[in-house]
Amino acid sequence: MDLSSPVFILAGRAIPLAELLLALAGVALLLLLLAVILAFRAQASRRAERMEALRRTAEMDCRMAELSGALQGFAAQSQSHQIHLQRVIDERMDMVRARVGQGLSEQAEKTTLSLGQLNERLAVIDAAQKNLATLSGEMISLKDILNNKQSRGAFGQGRMEAIIRDNLPTRSFAFQAALSNGTRPDCLISLPDSAVKLVIDAKFPLEAYTAFREAADDLARKAAEQRLKGDVLRHVKDIAEKYLLSGETHETAIMFVPSESVYAELHERFDDVVQKAHRARVILASPNVLMLLVQTMQAIVKDVAMREQAHVIKAEVVRLLDDVERLKERASDLRRHFDMANVDLEKLTTSAERIGKRGVKIGSLDVEPETLLADGQRPRLVTGG
Repeated sequence: MDLSSPVFILAGRAIPLAELLLALAGVALLLLLLAVILAFRAQASRRAERMEALRRTAEMDCRMAELSGALQGFAAQSQSHQIHLQRVIDERMDMVRARVGQGLSEQAEKTTLSLGQLNERLAVIDAAQKNLATLSGEMISLKDILNNKQSRGAFGQGRMEAIIRDNLPTRSFAFQAALSNGTRPDCLISLPDSAVKLVIDAKFPLEAYTAFREAADDLARKAAEQRLKGDVLRHVKDIAEKYLLSGETHETAIMFVPSESVYAELHERFDDVVQKAHRARVILASPNVLMLLVQTMQAIVKDVAMREQAHVIKAEVVRLLDDVERLKERASDLRRHFDMANVDLEKLTTSAERIGKRGVKIGSLDVEPETLLADGQRPRLVTGG
């Protein structure tokens, strides 16, 4: 094949095969050169990328090392904080346990004390319950006594006798003493400087009073009121007729009502009955009123006794004055003796002082040796200096 023969016709010009091959070779060379350049660039780029990767890896390692150091420092710090926190928690727990233990101990002591006080109160309550049971039995017994007229009379007389015995001397009263008409009042009290006796008689209109207090309607109340008035006035009449004796008993007698409630009810609701009793020269007296009356009589008895003993007291005072005079005389004699003793003591003191001076003078003397002089005489005392 002839290389110079045209193969292509381009733009009216025939291009021989040699030029075409040469052109193709140049293009191939150019492409190869381009490929080499591109490969070199690719290799340089890859090298740069590897260097960048290595740099980044180094930076990453450095940062990882820094991060590891920071993590180790944080771990150490965290461990230190954890140890400190554990120690603080242990201390707080110990304090809490100590406080809880102390609180439990104090609470146990308080509980023990409270239980002791509770036991004491329970003992007091138990004793009070026993007292209530005893009092309940006594109240039942008192109710039985008050329901029986004879027992009720003995109860009223017993209260009256207790008041009188506690406040008056034994010689000033007598119980169940007989009068000239053969009657026997509950008590006769002797009045000072008088031969007449004060009469005290105990009455207790309980049935009528109970019916009056327990009346269900006005009709029953009026009936009980009339019954109560009648019972009281009958007692007043009996006392006035039996015990008011001229020249033997006092002109006024005392009707003892051994119940403050009955006495208050009579004075509050039945003033006409009280006034009729006064006109009959009978005084109603409750335990408190009788106590006041007896104490007044006690003061009167004491005053009379003091007047009776006034001459004895006067004689004793005269004797006391005589003793005082004798005491003054003896005190004067004793004073004279003391004065004489003082004079003697002064003389003794003067003599002692003189003796002391002489002793000092004797102590200041010098004594020569115990030898005889040529003339056979003993040595003389020579004054020192």
